[in-house]
Amino acid sequence: MAQKSPSPVTSNRRPVIVAGVRTPFLKSGTAFKRFLPLDLGRAAVSELVARTQIDPNEIDRIIYGQVVPTVEAPNIAREVALSAGLPRSVDAYSVSRACATSTQAFVNACQAIQLGDIDVAVVGGADSTSRIPITISDALADALLSANAAKDPMSKARAFRHLKPKDLLPKPPALAERSTGLTMGQSAEKMAKENGISRADQDAFALRSHQRSSLAWERGIFAQEVIKVVIPPKYEEVVARDGFPRADASLEKLAQLRPSFDRKYGTITAGTSSPLTDGASALLVMSEEKAHALGYAPLAYLRAFAFAAIDPSWQLLQAPALAAPVALERAGLTLADIDLVDMHEAFAAQVLSNVRALASKEFAARYLNRSEAVGEIAEDKLNIYGGSISLGHPFAATGARQLLTMARELDRRGGGTALITQCAAGGLGAAVILER
Repeated sequence: MAQKSPSPVTSNRRPVIVAGVRTPFLKSGTAFKRFLPLDLGRAAVSELVARTQIDPNEIDRIIYGQVVPTVEAPNIAREVALSAGLPRSVDAYSVSRACATSTQAFVNACQAIQLGDIDVAVVGGADSTSRIPITISDALADALLSANAAKDPMSKARAFRHLKPKDLLPKPPALAERSTGLTMGQSAEKMAKENGISRADQDAFALRSHQRSSLAWERGIFAQEVIKVVIPPKYEEVVARDGFPRADASLEKLAQLRPSFDRKYGTITAGTSSPLTDGASALLVMSEEKAHALGYAPLAYLRAFAFAAIDPSWQLLQAPALAAPVALERAGLTLADIDLVDMHEAFAAQVLSNVRALASKEFAARYLNRSEAVGEIAEDKLNIYGGSISLGHPFAATGARQLLTMARELDRRGGGTALITQCAAGGLGAAVILER
């Protein structure tokens, strides 16, 4: 069902991650509610430059993205570069691949490095579900345009005479997939039913996510990744931790939650779904040669990547199970060779569906044209520090968050390989393999 993407450019110019940061990830409508994605992105990029003490003139390009668009900053990458005080000569462009946006930004930078186009890039993404665009009806928009073009007050007033009360109501952004008419949660419910993912298994996975992310905070795993953000208008509040991990989570509490998307027959709840989140991330990526020349020790190297696309009406969030095998093949590795797997947790049901698909010989034969399953993922390899269910999911920031945590973990371990994947709206999937 997926079309194999072209092989990535090969080169002896190895792209490396040398540093990264992210803001705390906070619940929509809380401390970051007055921040635009641009503000969050600026905070992340400014801190990244300050911490690494890189000469801003060494940065060739910023590749940055957001999923929920803002009218104020349609090219968020350029605005982040300018507002962060970087030289006006730094090139910048924006990307959007739904929940794999900052992974796309990372891959684009790596390809440019491999081609010799650039040596140093800042990549990442930011999103705010507190500041979603609220639009107006087509009728009101037409009336406003007509009134603006009118020459006298009476003509301006006549432009509004055909409006009805309903035309004055704001229009929230669409939540459903345009191609299917289903929300992502409804599509995840469909996956849970078709793949036999039980409510009990979903609750257990969500609990595991909270336990692991809470323990990671206790152990200081995220301390060097997450920056402090000062909150306006009085600048007396400072946020330095994610707002979601629950050390007191329990199966009993999760079992009490009602289904969110299919109230009668559903199994997916708010507790087994990634929450609406505000946040940003940023990575510093270089060629290996440039990193050594500037005195930076690489955290991890890009080994391979792949993207996949499937029919959204099939199983919307199953594309990681098609992207990962291609990335493994390009890396010359098997799933058994991988030391760590970090899979974006849009929903517990989605992760469990993809994990089962990778371990299924039937899935491999039907959808991958392979005689054997890709492989099973050991419990102690998968999402070792939790994931989006417990950490939050500011759409465009998640990929870089995963890449940073895995790169730092490979550095702590002194070596190894990590497979990072995301599902994304539209039936898209991404997979990246890092090595140390």
